[in-house]
Amino acid sequence: MAGGFLMEIRRGTQSALLVIRASAEDPGTPVEVSVSADSLEVRSSGSCAPAALPAGVRLAPSSCRGLRRLPGDGLHLRMRLRRPPPPADLAFTLRESLKPHKKYVFYCQSCGDIIVKDRKFLRVLPLPSENWNDLVEEWCCHPNPFARSTLHPQHDDCFLGDTFFMLNSGNESHVPESLMCCSETGHHASQSGFNLKSKENTRVICKRCKKMLGETISSDTIKYYVTEVIIQPSEGSFSPIPRSQFVQSMVAQCLLELSSAKSTFRFTVKGDNGKTYILIWLLNSDTLLVESLGSSSSLSVLTLFGDIFMPSSGPVGTWNAVKVLYQPCIKCRNKDLADAWENDMGVHPLKFPSETCLELLLMLGLSTASLPPSLRCMNSFQVAFLKM
Repeated sequence: MAGGFLMEIRRGTQSALLVIRASAEDPGTPVEVSVSADSLEVRSSGSCAPAALPAGVRLAPSSCRGLRRLPGDGLHLRMRLRRPPPPADLAFTLRESLKPHKKYVFYCQSCGDIIVKDRKFLRVLPLPSENWNDLVEEWCCHPNPFARSTLHPQHDDCFLGDTFFMLNSGNESHVPESLMCCSETGHHASQSGFNLKSKENTRVICKRCKKMLGETISSDTIKYYVTEVIIQPSEGSFSPIPRSQFVQSMVAQCLLELSSAKSTFRFTVKGDNGKTYILIWLLNSDTLLVESLGSSSSLSVLTLFGDIFMPSSGPVGTWNAVKVLYQPCIKCRNKDLADAWENDMGVHPLKFPSETCLELLLMLGLSTASLPPSLRCMNSFQVAFLKM
């Protein structure tokens, strides 16, 4: 299939949008498309390119409608599914990643170095939302009783935030070097400097690859961002995950959990420097993407973060995904809209390391570039998929 195809399946409506991509060599060539319950077949210029659909995806060929050909895109048509596709099998959820009374190992996602080894928590507790203290005045008719109190984990506690894990580091040994090294059983993470008053000096850095992992909240409390650390049971072994795949999956999980728990669908992505990098509007959370790039070489740039944008299971790739609308806010872009969202109580902030925010913005841009031109924008927002 020279041009490949893209199929966006919605589990909730049991419908699918199919785009047969135009051939880059000869976009005006007549194309004949045959759709069966479990496969597609495209005939063009005397050649025939069949593609089997993933197991569990069954189309209703008689429901095909809205066939049209768009310049630069290819053929578009919509159809129904015979039955719902398999439910999303999410291997990782933030709230279920840690359980009490089990030992875990924390790894640096970027290089695999062990940050925390064989740590067992007696309590794993969710934290309130980031701005909970700002709302206390609305709840209480007397002065804020929590004004001078902070939520810090005890020795055997792990606190779960929207985008981070908070641990007590009181049992870690501190080596007085040019970099402060926090170690457990001989494994290290380092942080720059000793002065906790300086924001730059509170950054927790992986000793091996120098990637930012989190922040020091106090002398005995460290916050690790979920996009920077892989957590696995102690009896397991480390399995590296491509950076793009991990970041997209973790951010998508944050969006899904917060939209479900708080009924909020708009988010600001902020860096640890306080700057807003991206505005994200969650559009669909029940998407199944089926994609074949065919023999096209025009999308090779999308391998910048590995092969996450390329089919990983033979000629056809399948991904669970969330569909988002987004606007970049770097270099003062969309400042008025960002200011309006900042003051909107219906918008939820998500905080990540600043470098990760830039990585996420690039991943969203690559996702947008991989879509047919007519599907890349919606109103004034850009469209992208975060794959899981």
